[in-house]
Amino acid sequence: MGLHRVLEPAGVLPQAAWRLDASPQIAPNEVRIRVQRLNLDAASFRQLSEKHGGDGEKVRAEVLEIVSTRGKMQNPVTGSGGMLIGTVDEVGRRSPLGLRAGDRVATLVSLTLTPLTITDGLARWDGRSEQVPCDGYAILFARSIAAVLPADLHPELSLAVLDVCGAPALTARVVEGYVAGRAREGDARPVSVAVIGGAGKSGSLSLAAARRAGAGRTVGVVPVDAERDALAAAGVADVVAVADARDPVALSTAVTSALAAPADVTVVCVDVPGCEHGAVLATADGGTVVFFSMATSFAAAALGAEGLAADVTMLVGNGYVPGHAEFALDLLRAEPGVRRLFEARLAAD
Repeated sequence: MGLHRVLEPAGVLPQAAWRLDASPQIAPNEVRIRVQRLNLDAASFRQLSEKHGGDGEKVRAEVLEIVSTRGKMQNPVTGSGGMLIGTVDEVGRRSPLGLRAGDRVATLVSLTLTPLTITDGLARWDGRSEQVPCDGYAILFARSIAAVLPADLHPELSLAVLDVCGAPALTARVVEGYVAGRAREGDARPVSVAVIGGAGKSGSLSLAAARRAGAGRTVGVVPVDAERDALAAAGVADVVAVADARDPVALSTAVTSALAAPADVTVVCVDVPGCEHGAVLATADGGTVVFFSMATSFAAAALGAEGLAADVTMLVGNGYVPGHAEFALDLLRAEPGVRRLFEARLAAD
């Protein structure tokens, strides 16, 4: 679990630690990765970019400061990190991960708990994109997760997909539960799903996952017309609606107008704070809200639902679901519209 890498405070797990030991010497059950590229969490990158008014040099300097100070990439405001790709450099003799030196891998655990050292000063990054060319090394523990990069996809595309692979897998699991429950009860109503931030990475994959899981009606909510047009062209949502997710009434109205009722399942994939109450309002009694955004205030969600007397189940998006990496990559391969959204996003970066 990496407890021996925790420098302060003592006794906590690496994710909760303020500072980790990122020294390159590995224990018998660890793996050292030569890092090639980081993928910053969307909420973290947005916060840093807005804090510095879009000044890429200042963003780059702060990322370097965070990593050098903490021995990991964990935004102190959002608490989030991201993930990375690289090449396996050395494998401890007791590592259970099944990796070999020379494997090109993506780590499927957060940078918030991954010991990380940057050795090139991020000289090839302009501070204006979530993906960060990087030289350095990172350490995986015995309970870490990593996936060998597929040969048929560009590494940057794989990195973008694997960064959010927990979202579609959990969305599919939740939707499948509703579909199966209604089948058992002889309830012919289709299961409806709303995805807030539907044109983004996790949003578009979640829409595709919901459809594959049997959702009968889906709506993707986006903030601007350009994203509406892109998501409509992708063809992964039955309806695309434009609304500011931070406006509870506007968001609820957009969803209920599109579905003719509140959603059975609402999936929140935005990278801005303040969307909790709108998501709750947009969800039917007995429904489920899945919060994947690292910008979510879980206190606001819980207290808001209580204040609205909303009988909804709220799930924290767990980035790990068994088989999540393969599932997300398969969705990308099978859904040309989703792939176009990802490739357009990478090209814009």
